[in-house]
Amino acid sequence: MKKYNFNAGPSILPQEVIKQTAEAVIDFQGEGLSLLEISHRAKYFQPVMDEAEALMKELLNIPEGYRVLFIGGGASLQFCMLPYNLMENKAAYVNTGVWSKKAIKEAKAFGEVVELATSTNSIPTDYTIPQDCDYLHITTNNTIFGTEWSNSKLEELYKKKGTVRLVADMSSDILSRPIDVSQYDIIYGGAQKNLAPAGVTFVIVKEECLGHVSRHIPTMLDYRTHTENGSMFNTPPVLPVYTAMLTLRWLKANGGVQWIDARNKAKADLLYSCIDNSKLFMPTITEVEDRSRMNICFVLKPQYEDLFDEFFKFASARGMVGIKGHRLVGGFRASCYNAMDIEGVQALVDTIHEFEKLH
Repeated sequence: MKKYNFNAGPSILPQEVIKQTAEAVIDFQGEGLSLLEISHRAKYFQPVMDEAEALMKELLNIPEGYRVLFIGGGASLQFCMLPYNLMENKAAYVNTGVWSKKAIKEAKAFGEVVELATSTNSIPTDYTIPQDCDYLHITTNNTIFGTEWSNSKLEELYKKKGTVRLVADMSSDILSRPIDVSQYDIIYGGAQKNLAPAGVTFVIVKEECLGHVSRHIPTMLDYRTHTENGSMFNTPPVLPVYTAMLTLRWLKANGGVQWIDARNKAKADLLYSCIDNSKLFMPTITEVEDRSRMNICFVLKPQYEDLFDEFFKFASARGMVGIKGHRLVGGFRASCYNAMDIEGVQALVDTIHEFEKLH
């Protein structure tokens, strides 16, 4: 039976990328050594790091003056690394869920944090950005509750921010749609959603924003350490970086971010249409503009809530993996990251329709 991976993360990767990574684990580029045991200083690994950065820059149209880093620690380390490097006195945060809240908690150790707005079931619009903030932080996609900053609300944010530096956690929607990188000073995220296995963190950083705080920054937490050493100050997470490079190659070969944007829209439209018109299920996010395309959350209607276990077993028996919702939300969550194809989403839709016929 074919299985369809809707896990929220670590998540689905392109099958060809998994196979190429597995081959490299056995024998990396015909060198007779495993990718797991080669030196990151070896002449044949440096091109991997260089190509991964170059492909990120190409696919996202990253302007001059930015560097792409591949480092360890996950997005959770960035929650403190970011204020370490950018906050002198005060920072502003928009709280749209669990990961925003965690980032806010860490930032409070470095100065004043202004929480501009809080909402887990929509993307706020009623906020004012203090122009004396060192930076403004947003989380562009909420993996747990299923909201995402739409392009129109991002455009509104760009107009409002004035000269305030903008920072974004894009762990779960990076490379899923075009973004205007020039509007941001730092974009970061764990790579285990749309890019690579767990273990590597990407950071897109505008070099001009660094070096302006008065505090001492520990060596490994200073972005300049990594920009000046090409992400190779210490041993990088070699395997996930290699897989990230392969994923970026896959994305480019298929048509780039414009192609994946159209595919992601088609997948989301298909599944949301099914849920919106279902007699048993309903979406958790009612505002269409704020719905995540990456993490589609839905629940049983109140009168059918006793069917939860039955549907979960029914869907699991048909190859649907990882569709149980987060414990804070309940219900179901279908994470439709880049590597999930339309066939997988159609299989879930067919499963929902089949279950409805039984009830």
